[in-house]
Amino acid sequence: MNGLELSRAYFEAYGRPLLEERFPDLAPLVCAGLFGSGSECLGFDDDVSRDHDFDPGFAILLPSEDVVDRRRAFELERAYDKLPREFQGVERPRLAPVGGPRRGVMRTADFFRDKTGSPDGVLTVRQWLEVPSHLLGEAVNGAVFHDGPGEVTRIRESLAHYPADIRRKKLAGHLLLAAQAAPYNVERCLRHGEPAAAQMALFAFVQHAMSAIFLLNDAYEPFYKWGFRALRRLPVLAIEAELFEYLITTGNDGQLAHDKLEVVEGIAEDLARELVRQGLSDVSSADLERHAYAVNDGIADGGIRTLHILVGA
Repeated sequence: MNGLELSRAYFEAYGRPLLEERFPDLAPLVCAGLFGSGSECLGFDDDVSRDHDFDPGFAILLPSEDVVDRRRAFELERAYDKLPREFQGVERPRLAPVGGPRRGVMRTADFFRDKTGSPDGVLTVRQWLEVPSHLLGEAVNGAVFHDGPGEVTRIRESLAHYPADIRRKKLAGHLLLAAQAAPYNVERCLRHGEPAAAQMALFAFVQHAMSAIFLLNDAYEPFYKWGFRALRRLPVLAIEAELFEYLITTGNDGQLAHDKLEVVEGIAEDLARELVRQGLSDVSSADLERHAYAVNDGIADGGIRTLHILVGA
């Protein structure tokens, strides 16, 4: 049983009865579920994950104080804290995890403000471009077990994907940075006799090419340590994960450097083919820089289109 399943089972055993029997006035007003930070919210948790911040708890999100006042919120918080501390062999910790609480009672506005900068999920163009993708993902990941008013579900749905023009802007920036990193800077660093710098250029290529693939899948890229695992689960271009691993885990001596540049070219061809297939670019070559500007040129909103091409990368 993974963390999400454990949390749902704990909620059905103790959380739902708590709301329906002891707080029937609040049940129609609150949302409960498991979402936010933590590998369990992505379905990526395993035995290693249980060494910290792993417990059967869940989050309860409350509306504003004019709907549920501080006294009633405090009473619900106290009741949550008194729920059984052990469930199916897993114990709820007594200390909050590093970075603040991930479970228990909190305000809906505080949760979404923490993830997106907006209390209601309504983002400006600047926010859409600047909020890290992993935080947007944390705003919509996991699962909702109960949503009385439906407010949290509506916010999550509004944040589930980048708006089309924002997606294009971010994609264009990542394509351009990937093109600048490899093969261009890799080859130059190698000619300068700087294999470590060449490896850093490959890291940059992998980083931005990966980001482009998540955008091509219309998916948020998670925190870096989960990037490869998430990439392998994507429906489009998941095969590139093995090639990316090869690029950043091998050296740059002799023939190996030449072979890696051929891999880079192959990845660029795959990206270019997918860009054309999705109608995001009409460039016939595998030149990712040309594709970057073609993707940017396809942005409908003139204000977004004329922003610097790297503003969202």
